[in-house]
Order: sequence, then C-alpha cells, then structure tokens
Amino acid sequence: MRAIRARNTRPELRLRRALHAAGLRYRLHDKKLPGSPDLVFPRYQAVLFVHGCFWHRHGCSRSTLPATRADFWSEKLEANRQRDLKVRAALLAMGWRVGVVWECALKAKVEGGVSDTALAVANWLTGSNTDFELPPNC
Repeated sequence: MRAIRARNTRPELRLRRALHAAGLRYRLHDKKLPGSPDLVFPRYQAVLFVHGCFWHRHGCSRSTLPATRADFWSEKLEANRQRDLKVRAALLAMGWRVGVVWECALKAKVEGGVSDTALAVANWLTGSNTDFELPPNC
C-alpha cells in the first residue's frame, strides 16, 4: 500500500500532458481548496479530479471489492465515496465548477484515449456547465 500515490499518478500525468499540449494551463493540487483537486483552472473557475476506478468505485471491472478483509475494504471505499460527495458539494458552494475524469477513460486501449478525453475537458472548460464527469469507457 506504500506504493499507492495520491498525486502524480500515471492517469493524472497522461491527462496533464494532453491538456498542456492542447494549450490549457492549470495549477496542481491546491491545498487551499477542499479535497486538494488534481488540476485547478483558475481562469475558468474550474477544478478537475482524476479518480482511480478502484479507490473511488464508479462501477467498472476495476472497481471490484477484494475478497480478503471485505468489511474493512467496504467501509474504506464507501468512506472515499462519501468524502468525494462532500468535497464536490463544498467546491460547488464556493462557486467552482467540478469535473471528474475516471482512470479507465485514460487507458491506452480505449478508442480515442487521452486525446479525446483532453478534448472533452477543453470543451467543458470553455462551456458553461457547472459539473462534468467523463463517462467510463471500459
């Protein structure tokens, strides 16, 4: 478990490279905001989270519950989901637009992969929707 990182994960780095190549500039992990969002776009008053499928439980094949210590994992992962909801509500109340990109949407084998994801994020940023969640494509 020591190897599990909260910041600079592979999916996050892949999305950051694609967004930067698309000309979007952002801040990283702003601790002043609830939940310390992965990417902060002050120009658009928007934040973006890159959620791991297992840790944030969106329902794809990567979000299965481990067989050992099922009670522990069930509580832990449900607490993560509840915390995500609270953070999202707090950010929206502060006037921020909130986006979520799931890990599975950034996998190389997904058709379009990272470039389509970056395009979808760019369209959301320049639009007027307050929240955004890239549907899982696994």
